[in-house]
Amino acid sequence: MTKRLHIISFNNPSPPDYGGVIDVYYKLQALHQAGIEIYFHCFEYDRPRTPELEQFCHQVFYYPRQTGIEAQLSIIPYIVKSRNHPDSLKNLLSVTAPILFEGLHTCYLLNHPLLDAYKKLVRAHNIEHQYYFNLYISESTIQKRWYFAVESLRLRLFENRLKKAQCILSISSTETAYFQSHFGDTRFIPAFHPYKELTTKPGWGEYLLFHGNLSVNENQKAVKYLIRKVFSQITVSFVIAGKNPPEWLTDMVKDIPHISLIANPPQERMNRLIKEAHICVIPSFQGIGMKLKLLTSLFTGKHCLTNSTMVMGTDLKNLCHIADTPQEMVQSIQKLMEEPFTKNEIHRRKLKLETFYSNEINAQKIIDLL
Repeated sequence: MTKRLHIISFNNPSPPDYGGVIDVYYKLQALHQAGIEIYFHCFEYDRPRTPELEQFCHQVFYYPRQTGIEAQLSIIPYIVKSRNHPDSLKNLLSVTAPILFEGLHTCYLLNHPLLDAYKKLVRAHNIEHQYYFNLYISESTIQKRWYFAVESLRLRLFENRLKKAQCILSISSTETAYFQSHFGDTRFIPAFHPYKELTTKPGWGEYLLFHGNLSVNENQKAVKYLIRKVFSQITVSFVIAGKNPPEWLTDMVKDIPHISLIANPPQERMNRLIKEAHICVIPSFQGIGMKLKLLTSLFTGKHCLTNSTMVMGTDLKNLCHIADTPQEMVQSIQKLMEEPFTKNEIHRRKLKLETFYSNEINAQKIIDLL
């Protein structure tokens, strides 16, 4: 008998071009390929509909986000309150099947009494109240700081609703321990991604690369750190590539000859930039969630230089070079520039990434819970 599954997504995952939706999109693909009949519920607000989702899903339901001041004036977090639509409950009740809630964002109906008989799984993309508190700390504008502080508090209170889930699917081992201790049965399911096998090649690359969404505060902080603390000390060619870089970043690098900025490269070019780099330099200052750019760098790039925060909660430390101070990073760069990427390193990556991070294997782990 065909297994059915409702999936409620916080956003349209097509195209899969940023962290959270990448996990949703390739999870859909893997579950579909495993024979699951998917009823997909999607809250839309800033991305156009695409027919591509229909190839993975038996049925797709779209709901507009309920944004505005009313969604703000509630004890329920704004990211949750704005993802509530009267048709969603009706559509869930039309097909009796387990429900996978993608992120705390989509958990408005998690404790609804009419869904008590449904098995409910929650994909935890972050410990959300910690994530928003970190945004509060790093934000400079008063209005945004106030929003992030209030939202963090609301998320901390709302998080208790996770007790209604039969299982939580965490995205890192650190978060597995947190959710297990607070809310019961929790399984570590690594992030889903676009890679079936390693495509990196041995040899030498041409430059150093930071890649990521440059409109995100966390990535801006990492880039600023690299420019000011690391690439002020060395003159190795450094490329920064990503979506929507702020104007201050363009101004910051325009007079530095060994640093170049590539704004909004098409996916094909971004893939080539990662493949042709000698080192992907991708530190992080946010130790929550799974950084998909780390997986991208390991599956398709050569040397990967990062810090302890980036690999926190993963078992990928041994596949990376770790540097936690600017001086350590400079020394690592100077050392790695003298070392080709070898077939032995590719073999080590394959053993880990093509098994533990296999979409097919991890989709089956979810299916076994249904």
